[in-house]
Amino acid sequence: MSISIWVWSLLGISIGTAAALAVKIILMRKAAYEIRDGVAYRLRTDTNTLLDISSRDKAMLALAQGLNEELGSLRRKRHMYERGNLALQEEITNISHDLRTPLTAMRGYLELLEKEELRQKMPKNIVRYLNIISERTEALSDLTEKLFRYTLAAPVTDDWAKEADRADGNGAYCGSADDGADLGRLIEESVLAYYGALTGKGIEPIVDLPDIKIQSRINIEATRRIFGNIIGNALKYSDGDLRITLSENGEIIFANHASSLDAVQTGRLFDRFYTVESGRTSTGLGLAIAKRLTEQMGGSIFAWYDNGMLYLKLRFPACQ
Repeated sequence: MSISIWVWSLLGISIGTAAALAVKIILMRKAAYEIRDGVAYRLRTDTNTLLDISSRDKAMLALAQGLNEELGSLRRKRHMYERGNLALQEEITNISHDLRTPLTAMRGYLELLEKEELRQKMPKNIVRYLNIISERTEALSDLTEKLFRYTLAAPVTDDWAKEADRADGNGAYCGSADDGADLGRLIEESVLAYYGALTGKGIEPIVDLPDIKIQSRINIEATRRIFGNIIGNALKYSDGDLRITLSENGEIIFANHASSLDAVQTGRLFDRFYTVESGRTSTGLGLAIAKRLTEQMGGSIFAWYDNGMLYLKLRFPACQ
């Protein structure tokens, strides 16, 4: 009798142990699936949440903790890479833009020189030197354009907007009567920078400025970039004219005849990568960047088409 009780007791213990092991295995399998799904989710998304599993098994908890540490390290490295990559793309974009502006002016003046009667009277060696300069300028322009196209997807960061709070050589702020950026002067500088290219295209720009100084709370370098991109747009689409008007309330209007455009195309000029047929050699980023920079500085920009004329209106935050 005692042997029978012992056998049944041993059998009961065995069954209980097997049941406990089965439950433990089920819980560990559940924890493994939770870890698998949690890691996959955190690799797809940018989240600071930690892996949390239902199992209280020490080994599984240690595995989850180790994975949390590795995921945290991976996330930090990814953020460092993304910041570095964005900064590099932004710098390349800015460098290529800074190169394109003087190159555009150089090409414009060379085109003017091609039309001068004086060129016909120049010594052959001078003409040859000018031809070499023209060829090298075109080659450098092509390289710069390729560099710019390489960074087509580079976003414009908020650094431009942040610079507006600085009172140094790049930024401007509003305080006394001498503070803030002079919009009229920036318009004149931008037109002069592109004057050769404009006249080379047969465009004689007309600039209407008020007698008083119009100041605005803007980033000077970003505003130069905005004006340059808008003038570059006129070089592509203007029928031969460009009028820039600055009113006393700080409103700026760029206007030119543009028979190659219509109201629908005008509505898409600020879209990234959008180009119309007549501007198919462009990158389609000039006005998109201008809009982004304007809005980052708290301003507004929009375009409309009326009776064959393209209008772009800008307004920046005024000095109080």
